[in-house]
Amino acid sequence: MKRAILPPATAKTLQGPDERLLAGDIRALRKARGLTLAETGLKLGRSVGWVSQVERGLSTPSLGDLRALAELFGVPVSLFFSHDAPVESERGVVVRAGSRRRLGTSESGLVEELLSPDLGGSFEMLRSVFAPGAELKTLSRRPTEEAGYVASGTFDIEIAGIWHQLSEGDSFRFDGKPFRWRNPGSEPAVVIWVVSPPVY
Repeated sequence: MKRAILPPATAKTLQGPDERLLAGDIRALRKARGLTLAETGLKLGRSVGWVSQVERGLSTPSLGDLRALAELFGVPVSLFFSHDAPVESERGVVVRAGSRRRLGTSESGLVEELLSPDLGGSFEMLRSVFAPGAELKTLSRRPTEEAGYVASGTFDIEIAGIWHQLSEGDSFRFDGKPFRWRNPGSEPAVVIWVVSPPVY
């Protein structure tokens, strides 16, 4: 069912650096998904002009718009919040441990924190914590190159049909291949994960 095109009356002018980072994240996600401005607008029921203004930081999306964008891009809506940086000179450069953006919930068995300051650039870095017994049951495949380093715990990853058992200090890399994972241990597994281009 086609959604009606909504007028930009709910939009407001963006002012601060947090909003500029949000605009950049939305643009990066759209490009990572291979969507044009027109395709994005059509899927959201918004005009091309509205999408363009949001991506340039001239308008801010409402909470409902952010939910629709999160659904369209396949990311948690929490990704669009918490762009905190205590010092202006650190924005877009440094991520302090207490200011990481959390993605996922403990109920899902996987909680990720964005270590990269934003979604711009050619890659993103994540700290992924896999709960004991958590697993990705169905194969996933993304048009990305990915690498990981097991910081603690035990971690199994299947890449292109082959399971690899990894422990603290081990690392891996793959490019566009189907994968799934599991934590066979009794302790959380912490993996530093790098993805290029960004998917969050």
